[in-house]
Amino acid sequence: MHIGQALDLVSRYDSLRNPLTSLGDYLDPELISRCLAESGTVTLRKRRLPLEMMVWCIVGMALERKEPLHQIVNRLDIMLPGNRPFVAPSAVIQARQRLGSEAVRRVFTKTAQLWHNATPHPHWCGLTLLAIDGVFWRTPDTPENDAAFPRQTHAGNPALYPQVKMVCQMELTSHLLTAAAFGTMKNSENELAEQLIEQTGDNTLTLMDKGYYSLGLLNAWSLAGEHRHWMIPLRKGAQYEEIRKLGKGDHLVKLKTSPQARKKWPGLGNEVTARLLTVTRKGKVCHLLTSMTDAMRFPGGEMGDLYSHRWEIELGYREIKQTMQLSRLTLRSKKPELVEQELWGVLLAYNLVRYQMIKMAEHLKRLLAESTEFLRIMRNGDENADDIAGRFTGTYTGADARSCKYGTTCEITDKKGKGLPESGKREALEIPHNPEKEPVSCLTDWH
Repeated sequence: MHIGQALDLVSRYDSLRNPLTSLGDYLDPELISRCLAESGTVTLRKRRLPLEMMVWCIVGMALERKEPLHQIVNRLDIMLPGNRPFVAPSAVIQARQRLGSEAVRRVFTKTAQLWHNATPHPHWCGLTLLAIDGVFWRTPDTPENDAAFPRQTHAGNPALYPQVKMVCQMELTSHLLTAAAFGTMKNSENELAEQLIEQTGDNTLTLMDKGYYSLGLLNAWSLAGEHRHWMIPLRKGAQYEEIRKLGKGDHLVKLKTSPQARKKWPGLGNEVTARLLTVTRKGKVCHLLTSMTDAMRFPGGEMGDLYSHRWEIELGYREIKQTMQLSRLTLRSKKPELVEQELWGVLLAYNLVRYQMIKMAEHLKRLLAESTEFLRIMRNGDENADDIAGRFTGTYTGADARSCKYGTTCEITDKKGKGLPESGKREALEIPHNPEKEPVSCLTDWH
């Protein structure tokens, strides 16, 4: 299901019919209150724009990208009663500043963990399939943003806008974001990925592109928990020693670490043992390095097909930037803390819609959230914008029989691709594939 369809379906829900759930059911007001308290974002003064409702405002800001913020607040009707029926734009900015970014970050982090744990993800050999990748966000060109987010330079020329660098982790069968970290263009993606190590669960396989090739990072990833595996393309020119052959194009190898890496990563030894797979895709030979050294548990013949699923996180970024953000390349916020707040809100809103798609797929029983479209649900959110207040505050319930019947029309029928290898299939899983919009293969276009 595409994100656009998810919002389309959400907007078609009728509170007068038998409800299955609502967006308010997924984002518990008590959880929001706890996050506000933990972040120290509390106020005793009674205001027309309570901080709890401002969290919904940040979600609405991400979902209604073309609307000015004060109009979103007025349409959401999240204000307490007062002498004026509408809120001034300056009051919304002040409320956002009172809210800050830490509370929204906590809401995203807690809900990401909650929704991920509540979802019965398909496994491969007992492992949940994850991926990490980086993405850039452009901020408005203001003195505050320019000071907080140094510009990237190309051939000595600074970029036109300040930028934020972000690394996200995604569960690939549901597109749920499980963790995120961001910084400035001076931070490497490896530095940001390091922040995701502790947030990665046990019994997982994380797919990475070649930009994350660091033996120190990979070793730390494996040692942080139980069965936290990774798979990454072998760096060109990397030196290794073959220990033994496990099968055709399948070897156990050891790689020597550098003194600089051992200094940076205290737990890193002189050597790292890994498994090297050699696969051929469309005439090109590819080498994949992985921590899954147990040949009995992890069949080498199936492991070569796993890496192509890394492209799902790229599709997720496309859903966020093109569908949710309407391809508007620059964020709204003109101050650094509000930029961070807006970004956490974008991730929270995306997960909120994605999780509702998962629940609808469970209700339909025969559909995975992955195999139903996202775009039309998003579009209908724009067509039925007057219903946005109830949708966000939880008074607008949804997913009646009519909605679920509509959900069956959202199934992707014109996109074909590979699912998980046989030993990992719990039920049929189709990966969306559009040859006009995707590279030839993730195995031949490692970026």
